[in-house]
Amino acid sequence: MLNHINIKEVNCLKSGKAKNTVPIWLIGTDGFKVWKKKLSKSEQTWVNAHDFTGSHGQVLVFSNDKGAVSAVAAGCALEENDPWLFSTIAQSVPDGSYHIESELEGNVLKLAAFGWAMAHYKYDHYLKDKKVKKAVLYVSKKCDLKSVGSLVRGTALARDLVNTPTCDMGPDELADVAKKLAKHFKAKIKITKGQELLKKGYNTIHTVGRAAEKEPRLIDMIWGNEKSPKVTLVGKGVCFDTGGLDIKPSGSMLIMKKDMGGAAHVLGLGQMIMESGLDIRLRILIPAVENNIAGNAFRPGDIIKSYKGTTIEVGNTDAEGRLVLCDALALASEENPDLMMDFATLTGAARVAMGTDVPPYFTDDKNLSDGLMKHSTLEHDPLWPMPLYAPYKKLLASPIADINNVGSTGFGGAITAALFLKDFVGPDIPWVHLDVYAWNVSARPGRPKGGEAMGLRASFDYLSGKYGK
Repeated sequence: MLNHINIKEVNCLKSGKAKNTVPIWLIGTDGFKVWKKKLSKSEQTWVNAHDFTGSHGQVLVFSNDKGAVSAVAAGCALEENDPWLFSTIAQSVPDGSYHIESELEGNVLKLAAFGWAMAHYKYDHYLKDKKVKKAVLYVSKKCDLKSVGSLVRGTALARDLVNTPTCDMGPDELADVAKKLAKHFKAKIKITKGQELLKKGYNTIHTVGRAAEKEPRLIDMIWGNEKSPKVTLVGKGVCFDTGGLDIKPSGSMLIMKKDMGGAAHVLGLGQMIMESGLDIRLRILIPAVENNIAGNAFRPGDIIKSYKGTTIEVGNTDAEGRLVLCDALALASEENPDLMMDFATLTGAARVAMGTDVPPYFTDDKNLSDGLMKHSTLEHDPLWPMPLYAPYKKLLASPIADINNVGSTGFGGAITAALFLKDFVGPDIPWVHLDVYAWNVSARPGRPKGGEAMGLRASFDYLSGKYGK
C-alpha cells in the first residue's frame, strides 16, 4: 500500500555533457539585444513573433527545418538562484536531452538542477494513466548531484506524505513510513500507542486521538553518534482533523489530510540529514493521531494534565495540534538538545498574516533566527520571523487550569499558539517553531497543486552549515 512512499531515484539529471543535447540559453534583460543580434534573420523573426523579450520566466523553443528542437532561450532577469525558473524551462520543452549553455557555479547550479528535477514531480499513485516526463538535463561535473538528489528526495517524500489521503495515511501508516526510513538508515525507532501513552504520561496525545479508529501513537526515532550534537525535530502528525466537537465547516475539512504536514516535513528533513551523513545525533518525534468525533471525543472545557505536569483547559478542540505537540516537546526537552525544531500546520492566523507561500517562524534565539533567514535567501526558500511577544501569554490564562490551549481574543493567533508551545520547551534550549501551510493552493512550474515542503531546504542548508563534516 505504501510502496510509492520510498527513496526515489532522480533520473532527469545527468553529469557531464552528452552528444546531441539541446542548448539552453539564459538571457538577461541587459544582454537581450546583443544576443538577438547574433541570431539568424529567421530566428529573429521567431523571437519577434513570440514577443520574447528576455523577461524572467519567458521560454522560447527554437526548431530546425526538420521540426526538431534546436535550442531553448529562457529569460532570467531576476534572482539568479531561482530554482523555479528551471522548472518552468523543463515543463516548457519536449522530452529530450538538454544542457545549460551558460556557466553556472556553486549554489546557483545546485538550485538549477533541483528546479529541473522538481518539474518532473507528479503525485500519480491513484491514476491509471501515468504520464512520465523525460526531459533530461546534463549538468557540469561541478554540480554535486548526490546533494541535489538528497534535496529532491526529501522534498518528494514530504509532498508524497501530504498528498496521500488519510484512508492510506493514518497514524499507523505514518508509523510504517517512519519504520521504513529507520530500517533504511539503520536508525532506532520506538512507537508508543494506545493505552501505553497514558501509562507513560502522554495524555494530550492520547486525548486528541482517542476518538479515532486508528490508535494514537508517538513515533520516536534516533540516528547518529550519541556523542555528536543533539538535534531534535518534532512534527505535528494529525493525519486528519475534523476539528473535533468544535467541528470544521465542510469546505475547511476538504484538505485536512495535510494536517500531518509537520510530520511530513520532519521525515523529509530527517531523510536529507541521514542521507547526507551530517555529524549530529538526530531525534525525530512525531505524535500521530486523527482528531475525530465519537462518543469518547474530548470536549471544550475539559482539562488535560500534560506530560510536563501542566494542566490545560481545552478552549477549542480544533486547536489540537498544539496539544499533541506539547507532550512531544516536553519529552524532547528532557535531554536538553543542542537544537530543537518543530514543524506544524498549526494556525490559520499564520496564513492570514503571511499568506500561503511564506511560513513564519518563532524563536528567541537571534543567531538561530539570523541563520535561518540567511539560508532562506540563499536557497530561495521563503521563511519570515515573527515575534514571541511575551505579553500575549496572558491571553492564554485560564481560571481553572495552568493554561488554556487558545487565546481569549481572536487576535495574534499564530503568536499565542507559539507561546503555548514555548511553555513546554525547556529553558535555554535553542528552539524554533515553523508554522507551515504544507500545501500549494494552485499549480506553478515545479510546484503542482497539493502537498508542499516549505522551509525544508533552508532548514537543511542551515543545519549543513552548522553541523556539516
